[in-house]
Amino acid sequence: MKPSEPLADRLRPTSLQEFSGQQHLLSEGKPLYEAIQSGQLHSLVLWGPPGVGKTTLARIIAQQAEADFISLSAVLAGVKDIRAVVEQAKKNRIDKQQNTLLFVDEVHRFNKSQQDAFLPHVEAGVFTFIGATTENPSFSLNNALLSRARVYTLKSLEEDDLRAILNHALTDKNKGLDSQFTIDNEAIQLLLNASDKDARRLLNFIELSAQLASANEHKTITANIINEVVQDGVRRFDNHGEDFYNQISALHKSVRGSNPDASLYWLKRMLDGGCDPLYVARRIVRIASEDIGNADPRALQIALNAWETQEKLGSPEGELALAQAVIYLACAAKSNAVYSAFNAVDSVIKKTGSLDVPYHLRNAPTALMKQEGYHEGYRYAHNEPNAFAAGENYLPEALIGSTYYEPVDRGLEIKIAEKLRYLRELNQQAKK
Repeated sequence: MKPSEPLADRLRPTSLQEFSGQQHLLSEGKPLYEAIQSGQLHSLVLWGPPGVGKTTLARIIAQQAEADFISLSAVLAGVKDIRAVVEQAKKNRIDKQQNTLLFVDEVHRFNKSQQDAFLPHVEAGVFTFIGATTENPSFSLNNALLSRARVYTLKSLEEDDLRAILNHALTDKNKGLDSQFTIDNEAIQLLLNASDKDARRLLNFIELSAQLASANEHKTITANIINEVVQDGVRRFDNHGEDFYNQISALHKSVRGSNPDASLYWLKRMLDGGCDPLYVARRIVRIASEDIGNADPRALQIALNAWETQEKLGSPEGELALAQAVIYLACAAKSNAVYSAFNAVDSVIKKTGSLDVPYHLRNAPTALMKQEGYHEGYRYAHNEPNAFAAGENYLPEALIGSTYYEPVDRGLEIKIAEKLRYLRELNQQAKK
């Protein structure tokens, strides 16, 4: 190992015994563990967040199987590179009687044609394929590729895993920092928080901290040094990736669940991670109609006001308006009656097609239209008692009597429900 190599590369585990985390996959008796230990190669996809050991695990698998390890990055490689791997794999088999393991990092970045290029060679056993991705394979990989490669889900590292990695980095004589530095408890916790469950990030931070301490002739890595190094690095948030959709889902469900604390947490997590505040503003408006609706019509206006504030003022002033809206929505009375009614009507329209508008509801601006019966029999509501034409029908004939909007017994919809019950009673009386 060259001393100039980054600490994260120097400390990369070379065996399962050195590997931290993923005990749900790498404990004795688990299928993946047993396959690796026996050197039995099979094509697979490693799905998980950054810095949990996907590349390292692929290298260990190749080493255990005594296979030639070839690595490609989907960001840089193309079909031409895949062809070169195929030729190398065939040569390994003929000249060395050696298997080949092709590792593709960020495999979700390959398009459909590039992913398809793997299939015949994986099926023929020319090489064993391992793909690494931070994206949900169900959405980012072809079904044909998924059917030929087993998906293993890697989890974020636990704090104990990170502490073990940190201790190894500080104490290892050959590859680590050889106990040249101590680190106080406050600094450790800051470091663990800043790493955001990413081992590579943790090791990069501790390496930079050691360099800064050494430059100032310090032997103790303090909280001040850690703060200098991490400088409030953003938390994990892959815009339009798996974390993106998980976090917006968590925000929406926290508001729907009337939990202002969780709602505010997920809002800040998204903003802190670099999410476009205007995207969040649009989603907040959606929540106001979908989950609150007429139980508290003010919610929609407050959401729109927050969106407008964000557009006009930007960050950070606008973000506080978003926070105000999210808290209000979380605390507001909930109703999905508008959302349910809208979906119900959508379903009816798809089933019944283009039903005719009843003649009495049609306008009649021409003599011909009047002659055809347009507008005939229409009752002008304002000329009726209480401005309500009791017994009148406003739906196509095939749908007469249908009800879609059912207010809930919360917030303003309690009053709306009372009004609708009264009007329905009037309709019933008019039909007698």
